Amino acid sequence: MGARKTVISGKPDIKHVSTSHTERQNLSMRMGMCRFTRPTNAFSKKPENHEHAIVLYFMYYNFARIHQTLRVTPAMEAGI
Repeated sequence: MGARKTVISGKPDIKHVSTSHTERQNLSMRMGMCRFTRPTNAFSKKPENHEHAIVLYFMYYNFARIHQTLRVTPAMEAGI
């Protein structure tokens, strides 16, 4: 695990720049996990617990949840 700093530069076409995919992902995560709303019973006091909850959410979202467009789980579609 780690991170590397790299410079990514380019000249994107401004007509095609959009944040809608990121905003939709943030909304889905916020609605799917009450840890992102406000401090309640599900609020993580430790950053490690919060990180594990996020990993579990993305694992479920990307592999176990039946997606509307696929009508099966992505894992089944990928043959996993």
